[in-house]
Amino acid sequence: SAKALQHNAEQAGPAAGASYTLIGAIILLGAIGYAVDRWRGTSPWFLIGGLMLGILVGMYELAKTVWHK
Repeated sequence: SAKALQHNAEQAGPAAGASYTLIGAIILLGAIGYAVDRWRGTSPWFLIGGLMLGILVGMYELAKTVWHK
């Protein structure tokens, strides 16, 4: 029914937002790391650091959403 569909969408909304945050953090911080590597000539170290930091930030935001009460 429409009510059940709305209820499911309300419950899934925060998880979907957190997953977009995870992906966005990885892409954004990876891109920043890539740009710093190109600028400094240190490839691939800042890219790797940016990706790792993006994963950590994204997982933190995901955990906040999952364990929020």
